[in-house]
Amino acid sequence: MQTVYTFGGGANHDDPRARDKTVTGGKGANLSEMASIGLPVPPGFTITTEECVRYLQHGADFSDDLRREVTKALIHIENTVGKRFGDAADPLLVSVRSGARVSMPGMMDTVLNLGLNDETVKGLAAVSGDDRFAWDSYRRFIQMYSDVVLGLDHGLFEEALEIAKEDRGYFTDTEMNAADWRSLVAEYEAIVKRELGQPFPQDVQAQLWGAIAAVFDSWDSERAKVYRRLNDIPGDWGTAVNVQAMVFGNMGDTSATGVAFTRDPSTGEKAYYGEWLVNAQGEDVVAGIRTPQYLTRRARELSGSDKPSMEEAMPEAFAELARTFELLERHYRDMQDIEFTVERRKLWMLQTRSGKRTAKAALKMAVDMAAEGLIDEKTAILRVDPMALDQLLHPTLDPEAPRDVLGKGLPASPGAASGKIVLDADTAETWSAKGEKVVLVRVETSPEDIHGMHAAQGILTARGGMTSHAAVVARGMGRPCVSGASQISIQLSERTLTVGAAQLMEGDTITIDGATGEIMRGQVPTIEPELAGDFGTLMEWADRHRRMKVRTNAETPDDCRKARQFGAEGIGLCRTEHMFFDAARISAVRQMILAENEAGRRRALAKLLPEQRSDFVEIFTTMAGLPCTIRLLDPPLHEFLPQADADFEELSRTLEVSIDHLRRRAAELHEFNPMLGHRGCRLGITYPEIYETQARAIFEAACQVTARGGEPVVPEIMIPLVGTRRELAILRKLVTETAAQVFAEREMQLDYLIGTMIELPRAALMAGEIAQEARFFSFGTNDLTQTTLGLSRDDAANFLSAYVEKGIYARDPFVSLDIEGVGQLISLAAERGRAAQPGIKLGICGEHGGDPASIAFCESLGLDYVSASPYRVPIARLAAAQAALRSHPSTSSG
Repeated sequence: MQTVYTFGGGANHDDPRARDKTVTGGKGANLSEMASIGLPVPPGFTITTEECVRYLQHGADFSDDLRREVTKALIHIENTVGKRFGDAADPLLVSVRSGARVSMPGMMDTVLNLGLNDETVKGLAAVSGDDRFAWDSYRRFIQMYSDVVLGLDHGLFEEALEIAKEDRGYFTDTEMNAADWRSLVAEYEAIVKRELGQPFPQDVQAQLWGAIAAVFDSWDSERAKVYRRLNDIPGDWGTAVNVQAMVFGNMGDTSATGVAFTRDPSTGEKAYYGEWLVNAQGEDVVAGIRTPQYLTRRARELSGSDKPSMEEAMPEAFAELARTFELLERHYRDMQDIEFTVERRKLWMLQTRSGKRTAKAALKMAVDMAAEGLIDEKTAILRVDPMALDQLLHPTLDPEAPRDVLGKGLPASPGAASGKIVLDADTAETWSAKGEKVVLVRVETSPEDIHGMHAAQGILTARGGMTSHAAVVARGMGRPCVSGASQISIQLSERTLTVGAAQLMEGDTITIDGATGEIMRGQVPTIEPELAGDFGTLMEWADRHRRMKVRTNAETPDDCRKARQFGAEGIGLCRTEHMFFDAARISAVRQMILAENEAGRRRALAKLLPEQRSDFVEIFTTMAGLPCTIRLLDPPLHEFLPQADADFEELSRTLEVSIDHLRRRAAELHEFNPMLGHRGCRLGITYPEIYETQARAIFEAACQVTARGGEPVVPEIMIPLVGTRRELAILRKLVTETAAQVFAEREMQLDYLIGTMIELPRAALMAGEIAQEARFFSFGTNDLTQTTLGLSRDDAANFLSAYVEKGIYARDPFVSLDIEGVGQLISLAAERGRAAQPGIKLGICGEHGGDPASIAFCESLGLDYVSASPYRVPIARLAAAQAALRSHPSTSSG
């Protein structure tokens, strides 16, 4: 099988594998595609992702076939550009870049200017007529290769450069002349010799294979593993390697480099967005080494910058770039993220890919592109990542709240975040794990900071632009980010931070606003988001195309109102035990639990009945006739008992019994494994008066709300933790008899459903029998996952990440449904339940009801609904629409 594909320079791009991202990665596929449509792409070749996987599986060994194909592909580049690799007189230089099938910005390695050594640098100087350019390129190559391939700390080289500039009285790299760079190259080579005990490699072939190996190895770097885990990218995909002829943006004032988006990735506005630098290479822009300039005149004027935009400084190159933007967006029918270089006024395209964007931008682009006729409505629905909606559903800063603004940077990723200052990624992760909200503050972030960026509420950097590592990764994560805040000074040794005139300590609270770039002291209040406009349009389209209903998990009126605002079509799980923890009623609950006999329990339950009835009246009123599934008491009783001495003393006074008696009774109720103990329907079997009281409260509330007029209430009563048909039959009879009593007393008759929660493997296996007593099944996937996998959700967090990293589970099974295991039980239960009870209603109500992958599985089984927490309802609505469209691809286009 072919392992290398060439592009540019007349290469044949007809082979579909060359443009298949699973084979040549996103970068390689798009380079081939751009070359095929006539764009100016430097010639090169791509080593496939398959070869990366083979390399990693075979002990970092290159096959003879690969070596032969690379040699042949290198000749293709040489013939196209008329230069020879390693030629001392006129050397071909190449870049070596990674290219996974999905974008992983900054996670893997790149080497530029490869092919330079002590001899070829002289040839480059002679051919280019620019000694400064040649020696600048060589020092860049030594630093980058030493970092990426040889494993040396790039800080060693940065320190040497800063000292060199300081000695000469320079402030910027561009002030260094040819002699300065030549001197620094000698110092860099001395650093390599000192640190490694051997000279910097001069053999260009050894350089090339060292770089290819480093890019392959970077697929399994710690930062790449963290990024894959956070973004659910399988570890067996591998990365492609792209080797490409170098073009140079650092050849003086007629050369430049930049990163651009065809639309604004933060807002979605149809306006070119990007940054560029004169006399620079691409790493200078994305790494935040130099603060870049704006691409367009409009962006420069809006920011108040006095540095010329590319539109003004290089109008011909900019005009060609603008034409390319339009061509690429029409070709790919999506916003493109582009890297380009201008070498002595000639534009070269180095990369294009569908750009990462904020949720707000994704919504606007999808709706706008549909209106423009670029895509259709179904494609617009599929274009937006459901989980990205989470960025839009939470509060933002209150514009009326006072703000103590300390400084300002670039608005790199929208949204706002408050938290305690932390100055390194490890501290961010540690504090976050303890429940602290933190803001990660760095001079600039690097790929090694990925774990801390994920743990933080927001990110603040002193350097870098809006396309820096911090900005790109933050936008992809949905984290607010302010970058390039030059007023910031970090004193790591003292763990302090200076913002303008303000001195702050690590642990002090700040707020950042990623929409304005402001940095504020303390915590600023927030307001609820406005869910209209593009959001409302996309949700309307999604509702038009989805099949499954979307309900919510809610038991308070506030949660119910919020869920309805987000489009919930009913309640899929109302957990009645949450009502018992209210301070006003916990005493009566404890009296009921600690009572010695049924009479004592009934006396306590009589106090709770009006409270529960009042709860259900509010819920039924708020839901206004929408279906409400109410789960009867589920947790073990000991969870309601006091823990503190003061609580025991208060309960002793209330019940007029001794504290010793109460402690003895509490000890009797203690369970060694309460998850598998006296809970769920087992409480109803042994203490039927509990479920009887709850059923009475439900039916009385339903009658009361229905009697007011409006939509009639149809309660759905769910019996939890059933494992046998007999359990459900006994409790079904109890609920039915209670309903009859209430309806007779109220002289009313209401419809209602009785069903059960399938959360035990036995219940799934016996679903055919259990269905004969049930009108609905609701799969409680949280407990079904625990009981099927034998994992405690609360305890497994300590080791599950290792299981995911090692590929034992593709994802955390408590986040995304274990389809291979738990999914089989759900599928079997659905099949057997329907066979025994045609028309039985089926849904899920675990946390998986808000996970897009789990929702897609539910669609494949034809479940009737999913139920999610209120803030996950829009996510579920969009994911359900996408699942329906993907289940019938012939009805979708684009």
